[in-house]
Amino acid sequence: MHLIDGKAIAQRIHAQSLDAIDKLALLGLKPGLAVVLVGDDPASRAYVRSKDKTCSELGMHSVKYELPAFTSQETLIELVRQLNADPKIHGILVQSPPPSHIDERAVIEAIDPRKDVDGFHPVSVGKLALGDTDGFVPCTPLGCQRLLIETGIETKGASVVVLGRSMIVGKPLALLLMNKGPGGDATVTVAHSRTKHLPDVCRQADILIAAIGQPGFVKADFVKDGAVVIDVGINRVPAPESPKGSKLVGDVAFAEVAPKCRAITPVPGGVGPMTIAMLMQNTIASCRRWGK
Repeated sequence: MHLIDGKAIAQRIHAQSLDAIDKLALLGLKPGLAVVLVGDDPASRAYVRSKDKTCSELGMHSVKYELPAFTSQETLIELVRQLNADPKIHGILVQSPPPSHIDERAVIEAIDPRKDVDGFHPVSVGKLALGDTDGFVPCTPLGCQRLLIETGIETKGASVVVLGRSMIVGKPLALLLMNKGPGGDATVTVAHSRTKHLPDVCRQADILIAAIGQPGFVKADFVKDGAVVIDVGINRVPAPESPKGSKLVGDVAFAEVAPKCRAITPVPGGVGPMTIAMLMQNTIASCRRWGK
């Protein structure tokens, strides 16, 4: 069983990002990312802090907006419009999920597609479905694909089951793996909590990608011997033995599944670092395309 070290792979990608940023600097360009957080969700706050820290380490221009939970939708969309017009900003990310009174779709649609480094704008989704590489791909699916490529796991002709159908991971990841080219050309099945005979369906997979949002959902009987398992889940569960009283676990019951696998990602340290690495790469790509 090979443990896929997402943290180490992300560090290699950050080194490539640094090189790209140095080349852009010769042209008088500096990639800029704006991250907007509404409310005080602890997980979102930690994630935004991590993105801001990575930007700083790479020498990118980074702006962070932390707005109170009562911020109106009109105020938030006006901020997005200001960032659309800011030539120093090449990527805009509004941290999900926002408070319940905010229409998240309307906010996403207000972002200039050229700065949609999160890849959630309808234009970005449409380009992904068409196989148009000018659009941005959501960072977590892109990170999953990059993990497979960097680990030398062949997707061409492989049977892949994506467990989860969200617009954040499941649907865009299925499109990405079906597209032609490296990290694609797979035969993809999208399964979910309503799929009949779910363990049987998952057991057909050469590559099983779990993104269903339930801790330990994928058991040993979901996985065939020699499969590759990518665990996208990040769930905080009680852990009295931990100093924090809780711990992060994935959607896969790691201890019972890992012995059956050819390769598997851990949680934490698997897909998570790759998501941020891909966000940086998308922002650099936006700067390269649209920078002035």
